[in-house]
Amino acid sequence: MAGPLAFFAVFFAYPVAAIVGRGLKADGAWQFGRVGDVLSRPDILGVLWFTTWQALASTAFTLLIALPGGYVFARFTFPGKQLLRAVVTVPFVLPTVVVGTAFLALLGRGGLLDDLWGVRLDTTVWAILLAHVFFNYAVVVRTVGGLWSQLDPRQEEAARVLGAGRLAAWRHVTLPALAPAVAAAALMVFLFTFTSFGVVQILGGPGFSTLEVEIYRQTAQLLDLPTAAVLTLVQFAAVGAILAVHAGTVRRRETALKLVDPAQTARRPHGAGQWALLGCVLATVALLILLPLGVLVERSLDGQGGYGFAYYRALASADASGGTFLVPPLEAVWNSLRYALVATAIAVVVGGLAAAALTRRAGRLVRGFDALLMLPLGVSAVTVGFGFLITLDKPPLDLRASWILVPLAQALVGVPFVVRTMLPVLRAVDGRLREAAAVLGASPLRAWREVDLPLVRRATLVAAGFAFAVSLGEFGATVFIARPDRPTLPVAVARLLSRPGELNYGQAMALSTVLMVVCAVSLLALERIRTDRSGEF
Repeated sequence: MAGPLAFFAVFFAYPVAAIVGRGLKADGAWQFGRVGDVLSRPDILGVLWFTTWQALASTAFTLLIALPGGYVFARFTFPGKQLLRAVVTVPFVLPTVVVGTAFLALLGRGGLLDDLWGVRLDTTVWAILLAHVFFNYAVVVRTVGGLWSQLDPRQEEAARVLGAGRLAAWRHVTLPALAPAVAAAALMVFLFTFTSFGVVQILGGPGFSTLEVEIYRQTAQLLDLPTAAVLTLVQFAAVGAILAVHAGTVRRRETALKLVDPAQTARRPHGAGQWALLGCVLATVALLILLPLGVLVERSLDGQGGYGFAYYRALASADASGGTFLVPPLEAVWNSLRYALVATAIAVVVGGLAAAALTRRAGRLVRGFDALLMLPLGVSAVTVGFGFLITLDKPPLDLRASWILVPLAQALVGVPFVVRTMLPVLRAVDGRLREAAAVLGASPLRAWREVDLPLVRRATLVAAGFAFAVSLGEFGATVFIARPDRPTLPVAVARLLSRPGELNYGQAMALSTVLMVVCAVSLLALERIRTDRSGEF
């Protein structure tokens, strides 16, 4: 635990504590009265209210739309099922900037709806809710559908034999078993939407602001650190409560029922009702997931002189960006790939050590350590990025001019995915194998290399793939610390969208398409590696 604890202490706890302290301290004394002053402001209360209710609405809509998909993927077999499973997961690994850009191309000015019917939904809450459902659809399908596929259908059939109707059997047998998984999925969706940044920043306009967006505005635009510090504490407390409840639902989910092989529960649809359900799910996937991605690609090819690759060619020239970048925007691709590879290596080492520690110890200390590892998913990335600038500025950690600063921030977000992917596999390793190796004279290091590593190699590759995809799209912290001559893909997309002009808009679409393709290829490679469905993602 020493290595991961040191990493999180230096690169997470210290920057966050420093920026909160700078905002709440004056002349060396804590000014806790600022908390009441900030939280009593009508504009801040409006932000808190919008953040909460849009997260609740997004969670409800996501469950309503995605639960039928979870059932279809759990209980039906049909041609192309594995490919479709990968397709519905693509949005989850896409950067929020790309998600916002895709829905801007669909719902915004000059978008598909605007061209066909003159309807614009950008700067409305409906665009935000639809984008959140798009982003989190796979969370419900994988979390709930994964458990649903392992529930023994004979228990529900037994209830039917005893006289229960189809709905009563499902309500009294299947639903109680699924409840922990549904709760876990709902909490994760709520967490991601409660801390939404890129989607709201692009689609919400000036009229809508979540806590994360407001922290960015108070920090980067208004330089009001006291207000940003208070909002960071509020978000920290809310995320801590969500993660505590989530940990409880995960533990209940693991002990809900005796599970069976998913291959025993899936079958071809039969009857008009099941085929209709499959058709509805496929139509939902086409409209909700494929259409926004397809429109994004179409807009990237639709230039002034007709369809072509003009916007992609413009990415190779710094002059074509109108002064937005010091280098050609295309260099952002190589910068992002290099940063993501380094961040992945850091995340796999730190996350692997943390997962190994969590399998060897028990008690409150370890449970607290497990919760600590998840905090970067919910604590403001904007706070972390700005905290890097004000803390890592003195020897021996003067990293402000170093390229390593970006991978370090990205690795913070990648570590939780590594831990959650590797932990179930490591816990499944029979401890007697290690004991046998020790009896035969193997050192602890050799026992790990000869026993654990071969068993978790596949899970390590999956964890590395998730960390790579997540690092590639990190935006909240990177927007503060990426150097102007070394922009990442998400930062480049956001800068292009912030400037007027058709060329900048087209280049943003083209860069977003490039980023989408890279993430999709990474995910499809993971699906080929991951034949055992190990891990929690």
